[in-house]
Amino acid sequence: MKDDGMGEWISIAQWERCRELARPGIIFEISNAEGQSLFTQCVEPLPAVPFDWKSQPVRFRAIPEPAPQRSGPMPKPRKD
Repeated sequence: MKDDGMGEWISIAQWERCRELARPGIIFEISNAEGQSLFTQCVEPLPAVPFDWKSQPVRFRAIPEPAPQRSGPMPKPRKD
């Protein structure tokens, strides 16, 4: 697998290892054979896959939790 500086990919059969890898600021990327991903905390059992996934998860890795995204200010109400 491609190494892009994040955690090494681990077989989904070892999902219980997420407990030993869990720490503040870390989340988990779960991927299927088609390369679709979801992001989650370490939860038991494994989270349900999204409805549009064509295959079950095959691997996971620990990654840094992304910083929250801030939205812009709310627009002022229109005066009609």
